[in-house]
Amino acid sequence: MTEEFPPADAAELDDLELLIGDWLRAQLESNPCLLAVDRDLRPSERRWLVKVSGDEKVAFSIWFHLQQRTLEIETHVAPAPLERHADFYEYFLRQNHRLRGVSFGIGAEDAIYLRGHLRVSEVDEAELDRLFGTVYAATEMCFRPAMGIGYGDLFKP
Repeated sequence: MTEEFPPADAAELDDLELLIGDWLRAQLESNPCLLAVDRDLRPSERRWLVKVSGDEKVAFSIWFHLQQRTLEIETHVAPAPLERHADFYEYFLRQNHRLRGVSFGIGAEDAIYLRGHLRVSEVDEAELDRLFGTVYAATEMCFRPAMGIGYGDLFKP
């Protein structure tokens, strides 16, 4: 793994932290679906919580976490289903082949998360746009159909 994802040095991470912070501030000013950006205040962490407004999923949060080798991105998409469990999880598995750089997976309490990463050497504004757009679009596209499968009558428009 170390050859595939070489670690960034402290100066590179500082530069990337500034790039990501500046990109997020610009998005907050220009992108109406961004509601807020909160920076993790612990000096040892390079993390941002981005609060987003959607149409299908009214509000959700996306974590950006800059680490020594990768920028990780994650959002909670849906809680564990109440019914049709196999159909619910199959729905998300089938969506994975349509995505680039992110994938759905089962996380804590059997909830569905969408996760992805970029190598630190790949992080730039264009890739941040692509990754954010992919997470936003996939969450919006999949939320309502999945909730209809896993929650049936409780989740009707």
